[in-house]
Amino acid sequence: MIGDNDKHQEDKHQEDKHQEASEAEGVAPTQTTSDEAVSDDPVSDETVSDEAQQDTPTPEDQIADLNDQLLRSLAELENTRRRAERDRGEALKYGAMSLARDMVGVVDNLQRALQAIEQTDEATKADLPQEVQALLEGVDATQRDLLAVLGRHKVQPLNPMGEKFDPNLHEAMFEAPGTGQPAGTIIDVVETGYVMEERLLRPAKVGIAKD
Repeated sequence: MIGDNDKHQEDKHQEDKHQEASEAEGVAPTQTTSDEAVSDDPVSDETVSDEAQQDTPTPEDQIADLNDQLLRSLAELENTRRRAERDRGEALKYGAMSLARDMVGVVDNLQRALQAIEQTDEATKADLPQEVQALLEGVDATQRDLLAVLGRHKVQPLNPMGEKFDPNLHEAMFEAPGTGQPAGTIIDVVETGYVMEERLLRPAKVGIAKD
């Protein structure tokens, strides 16, 4: 009985040793793998840290970037201010162009009325009633006053008789050969043109000489 107990204890002791040996063998590779992983981690962390430092802008770079943005903003602001001043100046100079263009049409009608009377002979004019003569004098005075008002607003007539034809200022209505004038010379003004400042308000309608 005692012998059986001793044998049982010895077997149990052998089993314990075998289990400890197995556990020791299992832990050893795991520990080695862990050591390798640990040894690799510091290298990886240093690499990531270096890359992060390279990607992060320095204070000098940040200041230079802010200065560049500021200069660009100031330049854009200056351009906007200049455009606004130019637009304002043009509005002051040319804002009344539509009105002036309509008013020169009124001048045309007054001129036609006066030209119709001028084409009559002196005897016929003398025979006109006093009321009609007073009316014609009023038409003439109205035309002069209207031209004076337009002149104060920088509207000037174009009467290019005898000048060289300029397509930028004149509109050719006909060509006449045998005039004795060089080709392209304006020989007749059918309708007076007008300019406002340096802009063409209406081209002069003219007849030109032809070879």
